[in-house]
Amino acid sequence: MRRLHQIPFMVILMGVFALAMYVPAAHGFSVRNYAVSRAFFYSGTLFLMVTVLLEVATAANRTRQPARDQLLTLLGAFTVLPLMLAVPFAESVPDTTFYNAWWEMVSSLTTTGATLFEPGRLPGSVHLWRALVGWLGGFFVLLTAIAILAPMNLGGFEVLTGAPAGQGATAGGQTVQRTGPNERLWRYTVTLFPAYAGLTLVLWIGLIVAGDRALVAACHAMSTLATSGISPVGGMSGSDSGATGEVVIFAFLVFGLSRRLYPSGRTLQAVRGLSDDPELRMALLLITVVPALLFLRHWMGALEVDEVKDTVAAVSALWGTVFTVLSFLTTTGFESVDWVEARAWSGLETPGLILAGLAVIGGGVATTAGGVKLLRVYALYRHGEREVERLIHPNSIGGSGAQARKLRRQGAQMAWIFFMLFALAIAVTMLALSLTGLDFVSSTTFAVAALSTTGPLANVTAGSPLSWADLDGAARVIVGAAMVLGRLETLAIIALLNPEFWRG
Repeated sequence: MRRLHQIPFMVILMGVFALAMYVPAAHGFSVRNYAVSRAFFYSGTLFLMVTVLLEVATAANRTRQPARDQLLTLLGAFTVLPLMLAVPFAESVPDTTFYNAWWEMVSSLTTTGATLFEPGRLPGSVHLWRALVGWLGGFFVLLTAIAILAPMNLGGFEVLTGAPAGQGATAGGQTVQRTGPNERLWRYTVTLFPAYAGLTLVLWIGLIVAGDRALVAACHAMSTLATSGISPVGGMSGSDSGATGEVVIFAFLVFGLSRRLYPSGRTLQAVRGLSDDPELRMALLLITVVPALLFLRHWMGALEVDEVKDTVAAVSALWGTVFTVLSFLTTTGFESVDWVEARAWSGLETPGLILAGLAVIGGGVATTAGGVKLLRVYALYRHGEREVERLIHPNSIGGSGAQARKLRRQGAQMAWIFFMLFALAIAVTMLALSLTGLDFVSSTTFAVAALSTTGPLANVTAGSPLSWADLDGAARVIVGAAMVLGRLETLAIIALLNPEFWRG
């Protein structure tokens, strides 16, 4: 294990993804699609040899890597690795370009889940590769959030500490930067991966029992835990498991709401119980209030015209709303098969705007979900609540302890800074997309979907579904960069540009 600590993390990543190429190679061989199987097998062998050569070439350079090098590795992983991952994809789909294959891998690795292809155009092994890249990308995000971003006071942890982002701090009153970056990465890998893989396996078995084919169940299971929303059949509407499969997936979507549901989350924040977790409480509020408003809107209209639908339709609409709301809140992007019924029930022409708002809010800190994150929204909510109290009772004392006061003050300030940076990133991306010829609605939809890493959002936000394939070459580069920015977060990029970060 000590030897592994000394290997550059980027080399380890290349080796992991090279080995992962043998999975779709084996699948292609089992279904007798030998051309696709060869493409993945040869690519995996080639890049495995390259990984070994890189390890030999860097064997003499065993300096202890500072945190900034790990952050650069994080940036390099999302910008360089897709070039490697696109090779077997391009070889397996000969009627596409390497540029399109690269874009698909950026989308998968950042767990965005956007695609340029109709489901029937890609072989099953390629769908498996997309889902597998998204699953490994989700674990990479989960791991680096705890092992790299948390010690640097980034990724949402700056809200807990109230200290400037990128300067290193403590989370939840506990020091998280006592060991080297590589040691933390391996320690948390041993802690997290069994839970991450075990949950995926349980969900896969559950979906097979519910009626899905093995390939579809595997892709949906990996996409759920990684919150990528990648599907070989176009989402839940093409699944054979129906409402039963949605119930099973719903139970596992909650892992995108709070880091405390994973083993490592307990080391980063001292909370007595899950009922006291602010992220889970905020998520429960949204999952309850939003479906209730959409559901009750129909009853208010029905009372005016004296028309109330049957109970089965009401239950279907309610379930479709609850499932879809949770799915987009975790930035997964699965639509319920009853979402059409839910839209008709609510009577709103574009309820997708509500889903876009939920995707912008996003899931929990140090989870695979994207967006602004629930903890930041909670900090802003508590700050606003306290300001209202001060308007009513100017001499009141906030109370709730030192940690709560820090969250309402410095934490809310950091959350507001990030929210403004996120809004600015949306505006800049929209402007760049508009220069490529897109209209306001399209540029807004694609910008929000890319920065929140919720690819399926493009199909539901606008009045008519939008297709990522309609983007030209320049627009795809812009949204690809936005995906990486949304996955890394603007504060991490700013930390890299800070001169103080490079000193010492």
